[in-house]
Amino acid sequence: MKVLFVTTEIDDFVRVGGLAAVSAALPRALRPWADVRILLPGYRDVVEQFTHIQIVGQCAPLADMPACMLGRSSTRDGMPVYVLLCPQLYDRPGNPYGDESGKDWPDNDIRFGRLASAAAELAAGTLDRNWAADLVHANDWQAALVPAYLAWSGVRVPSILTIHNLAYQGIFPKDSLRRIGAPESSFHIDGVEFYDKLCFLKGGLVYASHLTTVSGTYAKEITTREFGCGLEGLLRIRSDAAQLTGILNGIDESWDPRFCAQLAQPFGAGDWQGKQANADYVRKQFGLAVSRGPVFGLVARLVHQKGIDLVLSAADEIIEAGGQIIVAGSGEPGIEQALVDAHRRRPDAIGVAIGFNDGQARRIFAGSDFTLMPSRFEPCGLSQMYAQRFGSLPIGHQTGGLAETITDGETGFLFTQPSTESFLGGVRRAFSTFMAKDRLDSMRRSAMARSFSWDLSAACYSTLYRKVVVPL
Repeated sequence: MKVLFVTTEIDDFVRVGGLAAVSAALPRALRPWADVRILLPGYRDVVEQFTHIQIVGQCAPLADMPACMLGRSSTRDGMPVYVLLCPQLYDRPGNPYGDESGKDWPDNDIRFGRLASAAAELAAGTLDRNWAADLVHANDWQAALVPAYLAWSGVRVPSILTIHNLAYQGIFPKDSLRRIGAPESSFHIDGVEFYDKLCFLKGGLVYASHLTTVSGTYAKEITTREFGCGLEGLLRIRSDAAQLTGILNGIDESWDPRFCAQLAQPFGAGDWQGKQANADYVRKQFGLAVSRGPVFGLVARLVHQKGIDLVLSAADEIIEAGGQIIVAGSGEPGIEQALVDAHRRRPDAIGVAIGFNDGQARRIFAGSDFTLMPSRFEPCGLSQMYAQRFGSLPIGHQTGGLAETITDGETGFLFTQPSTESFLGGVRRAFSTFMAKDRLDSMRRSAMARSFSWDLSAACYSTLYRKVVVPL
């Protein structure tokens, strides 16, 4: 089966969030079942990392969207990658979605409309004369209009849209419809219209053959008003028609503390001296005081969804009880500043690194006793899986993928409400476990024995691909 996997980030070349990890791992895990090819925008960081890109096709201009070239290359391990080459849209500083100050590019409708329309042409076989897709797998709002462009051009290639986070929807003024060459007839309640604006994600929810999201719990949650972000009615219809499936993400096999070269000292279950060596290392790196108390790690995008404010409100109690907190990530300027201020108040007990570094993240998981994940919602979450493999017991809100991957009282701690008091309940249970060394040892061993292999996820996707391509 020939599958076109459309994404806007991949760990090999460019990363903003968890989508990059999924885009690097899932297509590779699917290779035994399918000829999977990835399509990426030709961002500056992406193009610079290829030694050779072969031009295989050209897209004509469409509405306000400029002409572009389609290049083909591959990753170091031979994964085929198509790159959409359009310097005026993608050769920019900053990240894939915004400028260096974090502000969204004003022409993101054109940037990702161009990606979606080119993907539809590639899938149809009109761009690369040597390849066409049996199925398109689009990811998040930036690629959500691929199924729509297929439908608008009368191309009968089935499609799957994976919702990695429903809160990000790609909403633009109505005039964007003209700018991206979408038909006027699609602008209605059963099309791309959302409160008199154009919604890329809604377009995907309407036109895709099947929808997936990244955990079974989140698949149920997004059909409710609390988590549905205004799209719960449409999602309920798709769910009732058996066209919405939750498939839990996995994590890369490199998350094994016995063989991880980036750690201060590799270690396995039971080698708590090795784990302590990592704790000593990160304490020193972040300038924290020498302590016998627990280290609480937090590696996340610093956005409201992640409940960073709950961590800040609980920080005094954690420190007074003998704990220390280490945070790494980037995101909303206000949250970044609040964390920097907290560090300045207690530099001996709160360490903060603004930005993301994979090696540093691994060392924090290895060196921490507990990982804080008080997310208000969490479609899947990867940090709680990384944490368990590295013997850091997650303290997570009982929602989405956290509810499915943390076994309460066995591999971590779940709390029921996204509130300071409920969160502190989980923190207090962690402290009492830390004081009971036999129990701590048992929970760490259970956590480190967990497997979150991509193979299971890939098998589920492979089965779904076949159902969608050959409807039963």
